[in-house]
Amino acid sequence: MEFNASEHPHKRYNPLKGEWILVSPHRMQRPWDGQTESVHSDMGLEFDPTNPLCPGVVRSSGIVTPEYKSTYVFTNDFPAMLEDTPSPPQSDDPLFQIEGVKGTCRVMCFYPKSNVTISLMSIKDIVTVISSWIQQLEELGKTYTWVQIFENKGTMMGCSNHHPHCQIWACSFLPNEPRIKDIHQREYLAKYGRPMLMDYVDRELKAKTRIVTENQHWVVLVPFWAVWPYETMVLPKRHVKRMNEITEHEKTTLASVMKILTIKYDNMFKTSFPYSMGWHGAPTGQKCENNDHWVFHGIYLPPLLRSATVKKFISGFELLAQCQRDLTAEQAAERLRSQSDVHYLQ
Repeated sequence: MEFNASEHPHKRYNPLKGEWILVSPHRMQRPWDGQTESVHSDMGLEFDPTNPLCPGVVRSSGIVTPEYKSTYVFTNDFPAMLEDTPSPPQSDDPLFQIEGVKGTCRVMCFYPKSNVTISLMSIKDIVTVISSWIQQLEELGKTYTWVQIFENKGTMMGCSNHHPHCQIWACSFLPNEPRIKDIHQREYLAKYGRPMLMDYVDRELKAKTRIVTENQHWVVLVPFWAVWPYETMVLPKRHVKRMNEITEHEKTTLASVMKILTIKYDNMFKTSFPYSMGWHGAPTGQKCENNDHWVFHGIYLPPLLRSATVKKFISGFELLAQCQRDLTAEQAAERLRSQSDVHYLQ
């Protein structure tokens, strides 16, 4: 019997994190008797007078959200980190290490209307979002080591407010995920003389099997080592270390692939597709030097697997041993690629 990646279980290596994932494509044939959830294809109200992210509504802090017309950024009323906080005493005990942290957490509303997500926004409005991200990155990056821009979309991904928005957390330390990526990208450059993700983009552009969409400057693909069923990466076709290095034209083409990808996501199951997404680039602050190993990229992590009512759970073997997926990266890319570039609501 010859090995077939779309039929036989196997492992795939993630060189960015030094981890393996178990792929079990034969399991896609099994019946599903687990949890199902109601489909919510309605995008909601354009304006909700009780939603604190809507223009003119009072937040829990007592501050009135202004009548903004495009993007609006404010400091989170309940931040996970503080800019001014005392440091704990140092410990010599290897089992009980503790360090102080400083940081700030901000919220960015993408658009004044609550029922207009990225997939339904104009390219011009998405460019405004990207420009605001860059502005925040440059401002916060002067002080902090890491600036994490991320969006949780949908209740499945823990989002309690359906108004289109993202969060920006800036911190005085390098968090676990970028720290691990920093190590492996640095080692790859030292060994092969090229940034890892630039070599990866070149290989994927030749293979074509995992590409969802691409244009002059960007490619969206399901990574070979993807964990989530319809996980994707957004990668540049030239070496860019941070978001603030992209040109005005690249902002427009990035907005275009973001819109196409999120349209395809929504069209997959005719629902406002939930996901967590974010951007990774070279560290900032005092860690700005010697980052040629870094390549700026985006990650979309959606939970849906079989339909709008069935999501993937990270549990059991995955929590205790190793991540596992059923649908192969190539199958996921083909399904996403086949979706229309026109939103199902339009």
